[in-house]
Amino acid sequence: MSLPVLTQRFRRWLQPRRGLAIAEASIIGLVAAFSAVFLKVGSGWLGTWRVHSTQIFPAWLVLPAIGLIFGFLAGALVQRLAPEASGSGIPQVKATLANVPIRLSWRVAAVKLLSSIITIGSGITLGRQGPTVHVGASLAAGMSRWVPTSPDHQRQMIAAGAGAGLSAAFNAPIAGVLFIVEELLQDLSGLTLQTAIIASFIGGVVSRLLGGRSLQLNLELIQSSSKFSLPEIPFFLVLGILAGLLGALFNYGIVESIKIYKSLHVNLALRVALAGLISGIIVAMLPELFRDNTGLREYMITGNANASLAAIVFIAQFILTLIAFGSGAPGGLFAPSLILGSCLGHFVGVSESYFLGVGSVSTYALAGMGGFFSAVSKVPITAIVIVFEMTTDFNLVLPLMIVSVISYLIADKVMPGSLYEKLLNLNGITIAKATTAEGILTRLTAKDVMQRRVETLDAEMTLDEAMQTFNRSHHRGFPVVEESKLVGIVTQSDLVKQRDRDISNDTPLKEIMISDPMTVTPVHNLTNVLYLLDRYHISRLPVVEGQKLIGIITRADIIRVEAEHLNYGNTTPKLQLEPSYVVYQTRSPNIGRGRLLVPLANPETAAILLQMAAAIARDHHYEIECVQVILVSRHASPSETPVKTTNSRRLLRQAEVLAKKWQIPLHTQIRVAHDSAQAILEIIKERNINVILMGWKGSTSTPGRIFGNVVDTVIRQATCDVMLVKLAEGIRGQEAALRLTSTSPFGYAQAKLSTRRSVTEGREQGEQDRNLSSSFPLKFNRWLVPMAGGPNARLAIKLLPALVTLGNYPQIRLTQVFKPSEIKPDMTVLEQAIRHLMRRRKLSSNVVAIPVQADSVAEGVINLVKTGNYDVVVLGASREGLLQQTIQGNIPEAIASNVESTVILVRGAIT
Repeated sequence: MSLPVLTQRFRRWLQPRRGLAIAEASIIGLVAAFSAVFLKVGSGWLGTWRVHSTQIFPAWLVLPAIGLIFGFLAGALVQRLAPEASGSGIPQVKATLANVPIRLSWRVAAVKLLSSIITIGSGITLGRQGPTVHVGASLAAGMSRWVPTSPDHQRQMIAAGAGAGLSAAFNAPIAGVLFIVEELLQDLSGLTLQTAIIASFIGGVVSRLLGGRSLQLNLELIQSSSKFSLPEIPFFLVLGILAGLLGALFNYGIVESIKIYKSLHVNLALRVALAGLISGIIVAMLPELFRDNTGLREYMITGNANASLAAIVFIAQFILTLIAFGSGAPGGLFAPSLILGSCLGHFVGVSESYFLGVGSVSTYALAGMGGFFSAVSKVPITAIVIVFEMTTDFNLVLPLMIVSVISYLIADKVMPGSLYEKLLNLNGITIAKATTAEGILTRLTAKDVMQRRVETLDAEMTLDEAMQTFNRSHHRGFPVVEESKLVGIVTQSDLVKQRDRDISNDTPLKEIMISDPMTVTPVHNLTNVLYLLDRYHISRLPVVEGQKLIGIITRADIIRVEAEHLNYGNTTPKLQLEPSYVVYQTRSPNIGRGRLLVPLANPETAAILLQMAAAIARDHHYEIECVQVILVSRHASPSETPVKTTNSRRLLRQAEVLAKKWQIPLHTQIRVAHDSAQAILEIIKERNINVILMGWKGSTSTPGRIFGNVVDTVIRQATCDVMLVKLAEGIRGQEAALRLTSTSPFGYAQAKLSTRRSVTEGREQGEQDRNLSSSFPLKFNRWLVPMAGGPNARLAIKLLPALVTLGNYPQIRLTQVFKPSEIKPDMTVLEQAIRHLMRRRKLSSNVVAIPVQADSVAEGVINLVKTGNYDVVVLGASREGLLQQTIQGNIPEAIASNVESTVILVRGAIT
């Protein structure tokens, strides 16, 4: 049998099916059990050593020192190797199962396992059950990557790993299955239940065989002393209410503790070290009983009745857990919840013994464990089953159910929602609930779906000009505006009818348009929009505020939104990014008429971009805003992550030298951010930027992107003018060849080139132009500007006089691409551009306007560049329809990848 046939059969064997899923679940259960036992033994050994050390050295010295050192070690391990391993881990698993891109892998599992052993063993008051769930899910995720399965299959395996981890931690297989169904995956499909049951059963059994029964409880003693009678029901109701109220307070304290630690603006290692130090100091001041959490929990269940001790333990554990968990230390809340619940139950049990004397304190302690666990985790069924599986005491079931259900109802009323989702929200992650198609149409409004960039026609435009616009655009209808107000709408079929009636080509559009068109407001929901589209048999509706046109919505927009929201029952939740954080800035006097933003990312192109910015700023009396963006992990806060700014500040100082030389106000800043595009958009809004000048590679390998992640986002969302520059290879190569002497503006050698202007505009102006062009030897002499009218053409002409000063002998060719079938091209657009340039710079002897015939704009421009040896091509100088085509794919990309010249793309501000 040939190798290809064997390979094909092997791949077919690996395809998702029930047998493979069961085998995977079995392996996952085994691996999760081994990791749970390793975590239990490792943390227990380290904790024993810590307690033994207090018998040799003073506790007030040993406990804080161990907490500080081991806390720092655990935090540094997580911070450097796997930031996803912080906290309990259950929120990360929950987010991953909801399709949020949080990485689960073997690396995360290993770091979580080791850091949790260090954290728990050092005396920080957290549990090992949450980390065991995280480790099991991460191991399952790493294993599922070996098998070419579907995303749904991988999610089922991750859920099975989480259930196996919980089962192994508590020796409670049924609870592991219920936790998957109740909290994590919320899926009752056959395959999910089968894999969850198998993985949880194997995890629980193997963990019990290897590590002994969970919590080290004396089950025979508990069973013999567990009692329940009807007169006790009011006390169990009181216990449920107290557990619900205090559980909600505990959740609130957890959230506030995280916020307080974040406000300190220190890294994870220092936060965990601080938590370890404080915990060590507090525990050192408490009785020795507090140094062993397992023994403390056992005493609360089986020990003698002592209400005052129970109250002290509850308060101490409450505070210690808030201090520990808020720091982000790897550890869970299950064990602290059980201790707090047992203390609360113990206190109520002692009170019941005082009034009735018929109950058992241990029964109240166990019921309190389930109640407090239910209030904190909001999983009442899982809480009931966990405690029952640990005790196998049927006498405990009814009081346990009463307390757990009551506490859940009270806690959810006082503080609604899952604690895990609140923890995710603090990190900018939102998990939305599944939405039906009907719900989407009711919930979303026109403002949520509409296209904000709208191509419009002017009411004074002639019939012939409107027909040309339709020929150049893929749209079949346009809103008609007059002084930015919507006055009508015109479709292609309307124009054809008018032409058939022999209407003059010079007839204004306002005489043939449909006046008072059907519109919607931004608050109309999609149900109303669909009704109007169907009722009047139209394909688009303008969205207006008053008479101002702010967007347009089509049937295609509604279909797209429905598809996005119904994918996986909802749009894939995304990691919400925190705002960028300014770590360095300089400010100059605000004396300019506007601001030009230059993001500096590539040192090889920074000098040329800055020189272009200086030319534009000097010509338009702008201030320059330079920014360097330093990216950090999306799991780290920009305001808390330490970064090195030496190289960034060195690059910004080069810009300051140039600005000082040209007497141009320049502001600089360094921002730490999760995403460069987000930081740039924030600057545009905060600093009221008029123009942004960015470097552009000319192509991208990112799927679904035209210009690249950052540039695509900026060109679609920036509200200011946008100018993208793709530098020719030869120009970029000069950067490396010309390294700087200490006197030159950018640290590059200056080449003194003579410059001549066709028209002298004054000695001072000419001297400035010569200095600018000599700051760096740019070969920007022959300029090609394809045009077709529209606002972007005006922007290109507006910027062109400043840009051509970068060359020595600028020659500009304006051109318009026409189809070969057009015998007599319309030169109106080109003539208007020439007149504008003549008024601006008197470049009449240097500017020519020649049309060209080609089947496509890209083909015509590429041929012109190659035959005419043009140095710079300015694109986007076209009407709005053509620009949208460039964004969707892909005139600039085709030109930039097929010419060796510098390519500049301009886009007017979004209004």
